[in-house]
Amino acid sequence: MNRNNAQIVTSVPLTVPSKPATGAGRSMGVILVDAGRLAATDVDRIVEFQRERGARFGDAGVALGLLTDDDVRFALSVQFGYPYLSRESTLSRELVAAYEPSSRSVEQLRALRSQLMLRWFGIGTDRRGLAIVSASPMEGRSYIAANLAIVFSQLGERTLLIDADMRSPRQHQLFNLGKRAGLSDMLAGRAGPEAVVGIPALQDLSVLPAGAIPPNPQELLGRQEFSKLLQSLGQDFSVIIIDTPSAGECADAHTVAVRAGAALMIARQNKSSVPQIAKFTQGLREFGVTLVGSVLNDA
Repeated sequence: MNRNNAQIVTSVPLTVPSKPATGAGRSMGVILVDAGRLAATDVDRIVEFQRERGARFGDAGVALGLLTDDDVRFALSVQFGYPYLSRESTLSRELVAAYEPSSRSVEQLRALRSQLMLRWFGIGTDRRGLAIVSASPMEGRSYIAANLAIVFSQLGERTLLIDADMRSPRQHQLFNLGKRAGLSDMLAGRAGPEAVVGIPALQDLSVLPAGAIPPNPQELLGRQEFSKLLQSLGQDFSVIIIDTPSAGECADAHTVAVRAGAALMIARQNKSSVPQIAKFTQGLREFGVTLVGSVLNDA
């Protein structure tokens, strides 16, 4: 599946809230020297070249072979308070919102983020959770959930990504978290808030992995403990994105969506079944779930 090509299906006007630049006042040279990416003695060489050619500091450094494009992106991310991942990161390359913030696919994710702020998260303080659902497997739920959580965190929203797919979880792999306690362990009373992991390289983003694969995921999600957990986490996070299994494989997605209150439907062009989507959608609406929009992959 071409996960990097998603079309947002909606007609809602877009408005993107702004975020203040947290690195304002620090020059690119100072940032790169402090980060160990540039020698202090080379700053003068770049500045002299910059003055002679009328170039920007970053362009001058690259032209002299003293900086790489990644160095420039890193410095800009610090100046504008916009976290991203360098090529040396061990996190999955599927996290395009962090690796390729200027790409077309990430612009589409930002557009989706804006629509979700208008349709759900920006409406009331009780609207924190959003389930990422689909009728069939292999339609890109985990990819969309992870990258959507990243773009919300880049907006400055305290964001939590929950992996509620306790059958075939992926978020711990995408964020290189290894095998550790997670959602299943919290619902079973075997772990506490320490199961929520902050991602150091991505400010304002935390992940609650699925944890140990239990024999009874449907029962765990159906307990009141899950609702209480979401309410408790909502006191610490303004946006909670929840990854789910496909509805065609089990009823877990229905349960998660009902607990969250809202769902974003994922479909894949030339693969998804329209009758299955319609049936799934109708079932969600009957349980009072708000469908805030849809994403079409491979469009």
